[in-house]
Amino acid sequence: MRALSSTFLKRLGAVVTHSTRSMSQSTAIPKKQRRVRDHAYDNYMEVEKKTRRVLKFQSLILAQPSHSLPISRLETLARRAGLTRRDPAGAFLLKFPHVFEIFEHPVQRILFCRLTRHALLQIHQERDALFAQIPRAVTRLRKLLLMSNDRRLRLEHVRIARSALGLPDDFEFSVVLRHPQYFRLIDAEVTRNKYIEVVEVDPGLRTCAIEEVRERVYRFKGGDAEDVRFSFLIDFPPGFKIGKYFRIATWKWQRLPYWSPYEDVSGYDLRSIEAQKRMEKRAVATIHELLSLTVEKKITLERIAHFRMAMNLPKRLKDFLLQHQGIFYVSTRGNHGKLHTVFLREAYRKGELIEPNELYLARRRLAELVLLSPRKAKVDRELVGYRRSRFEDELGPVTRAYVEDPCEDFKGEDGAGQCSDAEDDLSSDVGSDVDLEDEGDDCVDEGVDLV
Repeated sequence: MRALSSTFLKRLGAVVTHSTRSMSQSTAIPKKQRRVRDHAYDNYMEVEKKTRRVLKFQSLILAQPSHSLPISRLETLARRAGLTRRDPAGAFLLKFPHVFEIFEHPVQRILFCRLTRHALLQIHQERDALFAQIPRAVTRLRKLLLMSNDRRLRLEHVRIARSALGLPDDFEFSVVLRHPQYFRLIDAEVTRNKYIEVVEVDPGLRTCAIEEVRERVYRFKGGDAEDVRFSFLIDFPPGFKIGKYFRIATWKWQRLPYWSPYEDVSGYDLRSIEAQKRMEKRAVATIHELLSLTVEKKITLERIAHFRMAMNLPKRLKDFLLQHQGIFYVSTRGNHGKLHTVFLREAYRKGELIEPNELYLARRRLAELVLLSPRKAKVDRELVGYRRSRFEDELGPVTRAYVEDPCEDFKGEDGAGQCSDAEDDLSSDVGSDVDLEDEGDDCVDEGVDLV
């Protein structure tokens, strides 16, 4: 009888243990989730895909002393840079008559191409906006360095993300060297790499963007301060399935304390399960802060991977971001699914930035020129004249020194013409473990009530 009772108690204990483990696993946020598409962000990237190619052709034209180029030579340069795939360069320019202008040279009697007056004005506007916000870019760079473990980052990694951070091409001289009270350039003893190091830690820069958002939400909506203290703004995409246990797991995760991205965690014991959970939520806060420091509140996943080791980010970044689809959105549109763009969902509404800045508006102006219908272009059906207007003569040559490298962001599209110093090469020690598998087949179209 005692043996029977002991056996029964063991079985009962096993059942209770199994139920407890099942409940604990079911109330945890699933590690792998199906990616649900949000068409507002995907449409945004479809427009940017066209804009990115237009920028490459613009850089080829503006690299010439006369800011004009024969169509035949443009075809050769575009083919070397890997920009032409199916259509020739001349046919591509004709798709965007508000940006490019094709004319017949009065002396050589061959077809040339140049930028239109509206495109030159957009370049001038973007250049002015870029240099006007350099003080804010200095603050963004200082906060970025404070999030790293050693308060320093590789110069090459910052250079790769310069466009997203609103830094000019010559930021090493115009930003870093011109502000010695904030930054210091050092050379590594072993790897021979240059690093940007923060000179003095300012406690006023340790405030995260999510903390300011929490304060606004608390003042506007009120509620329990304990619920808002460690929470993030969550907005799941349309069609995202959320069940009972997932809702409970999300509620528990929102109340979980974590260390700030600007806090030094080297002195903590991170071997416990509680510490690992805090570090996972700290990684969410770090990526949230990194996106908040960008101009357009978005950045490619490949660029985030360069900061993975320096900021204690997870190894499989894509799966980690898909685990938090209510905070981030990963779009695979552009470059045949090989380019992953991470958006901060709370910063966008219906595919537009909620709080735009001048640099963002200047870049969107180019997208407006790209989207204008060719039928609305006031140009001659055959050719346009060579003579420019007086306004264009007064404007003078506008250089685009901050246009990115013509080969950048086109890796994998065509094998021809890829640059040897391509900045999106993920074969480095930081970005080699990024999962770039396209999950376009995981789209979920069923609607669900999130209330």
